[in-house]
Amino acid sequence: MAARRFGAIEAGGTKFVCAVGSSPQDLSVAERIPTTDPEETMAKVTAYFREEVLRSGPLHAIGIASFGPAGVRPGAADWGRILKTPKRGWSQTSLVQPLTAAFGVPLGFDTDVNGAALAEYRWGAARDCNIATYVTVGTGIGGGTTVNGRAIHGLRHPEVGHFLPRRHPDDVAFEGTCPFHGDCLEGLASGPAIAERWGASLSHLPQNHIAHEMIAYYLGQLVVALQAVLSPRRIVFGGGVSNTPGLLDRVAHAAKDLGNGYFGDAADVDALVVAPGIGQQSGLLGALHLAEKAWQRASSNT
Repeated sequence: MAARRFGAIEAGGTKFVCAVGSSPQDLSVAERIPTTDPEETMAKVTAYFREEVLRSGPLHAIGIASFGPAGVRPGAADWGRILKTPKRGWSQTSLVQPLTAAFGVPLGFDTDVNGAALAEYRWGAARDCNIATYVTVGTGIGGGTTVNGRAIHGLRHPEVGHFLPRRHPDDVAFEGTCPFHGDCLEGLASGPAIAERWGASLSHLPQNHIAHEMIAYYLGQLVVALQAVLSPRRIVFGGGVSNTPGLLDRVAHAAKDLGNGYFGDAADVDALVVAPGIGQQSGLLGALHLAEKAWQRASSNT
């Protein structure tokens, strides 16, 4: 039997990344579409998949791993929508409606970090870990957690980037960049927060610059908070800021100091804080996973 063909969309605040395949091994070369206004962006996404259908045949399902906040509860009125967001023009935008209208196939939808967490559990650095968290540190900070291969959902999806950390002793004056909370984790340690303080990305600042210690201190607090609340076996750090050379080692070191041995010995923390096992494809492969699961659910109901 021919392999199922799934559409995958990693919907980001700066670009939508689209591909088609059935597994990581046969995923097509990704198409990158700049995130402009909703109408233009979704029209280009739809056009991409129409061309793929004409070239290679129908899709069986489409998965979307989206920037948030997003409506992720199936059956809720806001499912498949971007919720209140600082991304201009995107609040209350439905990502699933245009694709359902165009292709009439099952749709899987979740946040980009939940999608990445699912992909890392299935194919990457968190493979077979019963509890694992994926954290992205870039334009924003977000996190998704899987428990036995299922993403955590509650009243809405978790927002680890918006917890309120202790201030670093040398960082008392900066107000933070989050438009909702000011000095939450995202407001203090995201890419824009780093650029506003020091005029450059973390990777372009000298290794002895205080920024490296400061950002590691904030992210180390996130590690300790996740240990206290969820006790994950892996915390996978992705995103542009996380790619800064030496940062993850600094984060693990900060978490050891902050945890003070309560959550395990130093070796436990070193094994806990890791880079993605599937590189920059975590979000896109998460969308592929969501598409496959949507097709399986639809097939089981027929």
